[in-house]
Amino acid sequence: MTPPGPEPKFLADSMLGKLARWLVLLGYDARYAHGAGVADLELLEAAHREGRVFLTRDTKIPAVAGLRMIVVRGQRFEDQLKQVQRELDLKPDRKRLFTRCTYCNIALEELPRAAALPLVPPLVRELQTPFFRCGSCKRMYWSGTHTDRTIKRLEKLGL
Repeated sequence: MTPPGPEPKFLADSMLGKLARWLVLLGYDARYAHGAGVADLELLEAAHREGRVFLTRDTKIPAVAGLRMIVVRGQRFEDQLKQVQRELDLKPDRKRLFTRCTYCNIALEELPRAAALPLVPPLVRELQTPFFRCGSCKRMYWSGTHTDRTIKRLEKLGL
């Protein structure tokens, strides 16, 4: 039996920001080119240098030796996510859900409850949930109804 390879990392072009964000929600290292103005060549070089799978909707970008590139066909992010999952045979792991900052793509750090309570809204303080914080942007994360909705949506997609 062949041991599993390293988890893929992703770089998405500016047209696939929502897809990148959902890959982050699944626990994958996924970033995207914000806004216009970043040349395709720069993105390809960055993806190659960083060992990332390049995700694009642009059918005119040439293949680059040693770089895995997926031309994403679907319009809806759900179809895009399913295509990436299928092409890379991704096996999303429930334990990895919500482990990265959706803004910075940095792995979240668990914060002790006493340290977290002053940093969250009053109603959230009453929840019996672990708290996490991004070490870069300092955003706070916790489980709530949004978490349940996201999980239901992923289950509906078969992820």
